Parts: sequence; C-alpha cells; structure tokens
Amino acid sequence: MNVITTFTEKRRQKQMKYERSVLREVNIEELKRKVQEFFGSTRLTAGLFKNPGILEACYDVALESYLLGANLSKFAHSGEAIESTLKRCEPEETHLIDTLYNFLLYWGAGEEGFYSEALYFQCEQYVRSWWMAGYEKGRRRYKLRLH
Repeated sequence: MNVITTFTEKRRQKQMKYERSVLREVNIEELKRKVQEFFGSTRLTAGLFKNPGILEACYDVALESYLLGANLSKFAHSGEAIESTLKRCEPEETHLIDTLYNFLLYWGAGEEGFYSEALYFQCEQYVRSWWMAGYEKGRRRYKLRLH
C-alpha cells in the first residue's frame, strides 16, 4: 500500500529542508552583535535590551528577514535585479519592520516620545541588513548549486 502525499506537503518539506540548511550558517554571536550594533547605542533602547524576551523578539525578526532574503535569492540566479526583488517582498519586509517597531514601542512603556521615528528607521535598517545577508548567502548557495 502506498502513502499518498500532496504537492503542497512535498513543497513545504523541501522549503523546511532549505531553511534548515541556510540557518546553519547563522552565528548566534553575530545575532547578538547586530542587535547591539543597531539598538545598543540609543538611550531609548539601551534599557529595553536587559529583558531577554525583547532580545528573542529581535532574533526572531532577524531570522525571518534572513530567510526571506535567502528564499528570494533564487530570482537573482535568473538575472533579476536586487531592486526588483526588494519590491517583490516589500509587504513581507514592511510587516517584519512594523512587528519589531510595535513590539519595541509596546515594551518601551511610553518612553519613546519623539524618538519613535528614529526607532522606526533603526528597525528598518536592522531588517534590511538581515535581508541582505540572507540574500547574499542564498545567492552564493545557488551559485554553488547547494539549493
């Protein structure tokens, strides 16, 4: 008797296998360093990051952004410009930025004041840097045929 699997199950399994292989290349120390680099220098967020839950949220957003860039790097293999790929994933990227920003505002307990615009730009740069890292890593994997 044969086991029947659907196309969506097979695609999901393949995607999870690819994501696991890409995530093996992410270093935990690099995650910590980038959070400190992007958010550690401002007065608003310096006290926030003593809470491990906030750090974990930043790590989650970074990994999601990294995976998004890695998954969309397949379009670079076919010759698409990076600007077009960025436009293709704009809703997902905006969602990640907004999620991190709103999370930090919520846990900031109203201390953000007029810093909120600067905080949004920091979140945007943070997500974009992880997206670019994933994109470059995925591009290299496609060149080496590790996809």
